[in-house]
Amino acid sequence: MSTEWMSQWWDTLSIAQQVFWGIALFFSALFIFQFVINLIGFGLDMDSDIDASMEADHDAHIDPGFAWLSVRGVIAFFTFFGWAGVIVLSRGGPLLWALVIAGISGMLAMSLVGYLLYLFSQQTQIGNYHIDEALYHTGEVYLTIPAMKSGNGKIMIQLGNGIREIDAVTEGKTLGNGTIVRVTGILGDTLVLVEAVRELAESGD
Repeated sequence: MSTEWMSQWWDTLSIAQQVFWGIALFFSALFIFQFVINLIGFGLDMDSDIDASMEADHDAHIDPGFAWLSVRGVIAFFTFFGWAGVIVLSRGGPLLWALVIAGISGMLAMSLVGYLLYLFSQQTQIGNYHIDEALYHTGEVYLTIPAMKSGNGKIMIQLGNGIREIDAVTEGKTLGNGTIVRVTGILGDTLVLVEAVRELAESGD
């Protein structure tokens, strides 16, 4: 019965309303999924998994504009974009106004997320650390790491009392933004060797 009601309700919506509802629901689900995954990862292994504070996609050395365009920023943009459009259209507003208000809402949300992450990352730079502490710990790729040591990428990893930016290479395939990796070797003062956590699990390491 509820499924039938939902189907009937959906059919009463205009195409524009359906699009905004789809965007709102999809990206809200992504936000919740990301939040839950971070909590699970943090709870399972506090020493090696990424801390929930990895919400920062960069550190103080990174241009704030980069965080503004981060994955989390994009999710925030479309979440607010979708819901703002839904609200405007549900109140009888024209499509043009819905697009304008939704766009402004999304940009404000993305900017706020980027700014908060930038401020947070500055707070995580307190304390000394040694690169060797990174060995066998996990981190998150935020700048793509090319395959087969063909170039450097970057990861964010918790070291000492803060989240650090470290250059990284891999001997495997290309590792894209957001990939969870484990440090398997120290190659220099600011360079580490990493592999995707899933690849490590499959190989039995």
